Amino acid sequence: MRIAGVGHAFPPHFYSQTELLAAAEKEWAGQLFNTDRLRQLFENVLVGGRHLALPLADYARLGSFGAANDEWIRVGLDVGAAAIERALEAAGIEAADVDTLITVSVTGLATPSLDARLMNRLALPSNLKRVPVFGLGCVAGAAGIARAADYVRAFPDQVAVLLSVELCSLTLQREDLSIANLVSSGLFGDGAAAVVVVGAERVGIGPEIVATSSAFYRDTERVMGWDISERGFQIVLSAEVPEMVRRHLRRDVDDFLAAHDLTRQDIGSWVAHTGGPKVLEAMQEALELPPRALDLTWKSLREVGNLSSTSVLLVLEETLREHRPVAGTNGLLLAMGPGFCSELVLLEW
Repeated sequence: MRIAGVGHAFPPHFYSQTELLAAAEKEWAGQLFNTDRLRQLFENVLVGGRHLALPLADYARLGSFGAANDEWIRVGLDVGAAAIERALEAAGIEAADVDTLITVSVTGLATPSLDARLMNRLALPSNLKRVPVFGLGCVAGAAGIARAADYVRAFPDQVAVLLSVELCSLTLQREDLSIANLVSSGLFGDGAAAVVVVGAERVGIGPEIVATSSAFYRDTERVMGWDISERGFQIVLSAEVPEMVRRHLRRDVDDFLAAHDLTRQDIGSWVAHTGGPKVLEAMQEALELPPRALDLTWKSLREVGNLSSTSVLLVLEETLREHRPVAGTNGLLLAMGPGFCSELVLLEW
């Protein structure tokens, strides 16, 4: 099983963090007791700028969950189609040769799902197996690769495509002045990414997927996620997230690697989700990583922010295209998310 290609797509509307802070200050003027706190939160996430689904001025007209969700469908189809096309081109595979499409998102809802709405647009085969997945959040990029690997392990002559579409800006709650909502308004961005995974009987130029692992931490449902109401998606984001990393990740990684006669010292390439500065610092500390092990993850955070499930796929793409390890290098792709949980994917480059 191999990763044969990765592609991404962003909405065309990019704003610097300075521009986004000014918009947030204007939105909440007169409501926040301490506007300096908002500025501090925007600066602390270390994001330089983000892509948004819509031009900034258009968010004021989104008066309901339904209006925001309609835009999620419209923009999601645009960036989702572009990401799949780029991933297939990178893999040298035609849309007609795709056997299954796994679609992950946590920022919008659609029935028919995005994958169904892409069938005609991309001329995907009518016997395509479609697997829409909602609710995994940030962990879904890694989990989606793992499920795609499960599929092609069973059908080694086939091709699986994972599509992640996350338009986080469309979930913003204007009435919510909680620290969690203010932090998320400064951290999360919009975009899509796709990954082509091929079975052992097909040729792939990317890393081999050696094994995968899932870990669920009991009684942690309120650490991260959404409260969903008629107003839409309201962020649940506990300050405990970095502690979850410190408490669980080292054990998960060590046990997983030991099952394959490896240790952390045998991993030469780390592809991690861009959870935010405190999460990445906790990850580096827990795993005792070399100083530059997460450079590409930090770079992605600075350049486009946290894109939930899409983020780890952006780091994977840059690793594959621009910083590919030497042949035979062991790699680990990892993410954590709502549940609370982790997903690990062992790679060999």
